Amino acid sequence: MNLIVIGALAFWLLAWAFNEWLVRLRPASKSLKRAIDIAVPLIFGITILVLWEGLVRGFQVPVVLLPPPSMIWTRLIGSLPILWADFQQTVLKSVLTGYVLGCGLGFLVAIAIDRSPFLQKGLLPLGNFVSALPVVGIAPIMVMWFGFDWPSKVAVVVIMTFFPMLVNTVTGLSAASSMETDLMRTYAASWWQTLVKLRLPAAWPFIFNALKINSTLALIGAIVAEFFGTPIVGMGFRISTEVGRMNVDMVWAEIAVAALAGSAFYGAVALVERAVTFWHPSVRGERA
Repeated sequence: MNLIVIGALAFWLLAWAFNEWLVRLRPASKSLKRAIDIAVPLIFGITILVLWEGLVRGFQVPVVLLPPPSMIWTRLIGSLPILWADFQQTVLKSVLTGYVLGCGLGFLVAIAIDRSPFLQKGLLPLGNFVSALPVVGIAPIMVMWFGFDWPSKVAVVVIMTFFPMLVNTVTGLSAASSMETDLMRTYAASWWQTLVKLRLPAAWPFIFNALKINSTLALIGAIVAEFFGTPIVGMGFRISTEVGRMNVDMVWAEIAVAALAGSAFYGAVALVERAVTFWHPSVRGERA
């Protein structure tokens, strides 16, 4: 075992021990606790990158199998215009448009289902069936229907995000207890008043759960859909093309951009959830 591997393993052990010490601290200051909460995953991520770099270089792993993080970073910095164009095509056009349409339609249909027992019994089983369909089976059909440009990717994202939002919203609308519902009836509240003032607030945790799930599903769906036909731009197109050229460092650069975009998207939804559901016990527990 050479010195590079030994150094990487030693760094990993030291960082692991330091993280173990950090997580056992019980600081009185909220700001210090928040700093520790940020530091622990950050140190863990840096440790993984250092270990990855050391093992790949120490054991001389071929680049086509697994490039070191330093090579991926170099390619990422050197290919910013290409990566930005792919990001615009996949995330800003396909993902965001499909996410808004899919989640919005799922929410509206859930409200309609709540008003109609017929739709609840007829549409929900169909939704469970469609949500189980693999994206690799839906994507080629959407490309044939809507063409090779970004609208076909939007259609795939809409299908992938519609049913999680539908099912979670319908479940959330039933979360209010019968005692609370009866209290609204004693006040002569209408269906809409009960919905807005009681049932929707009780459903927010379920709705945001669907929004967080869909934030990753939308990105996956758009990238996979681009494998089946797209203009010469987009994350999925770039990944499939560069794999054929054996430019694995570019593939990993695209994966890194996709991971950062997905994490940022998920984090933004989680922040909005904390602001909207500040009354929920889980959020109150985090702020305590």
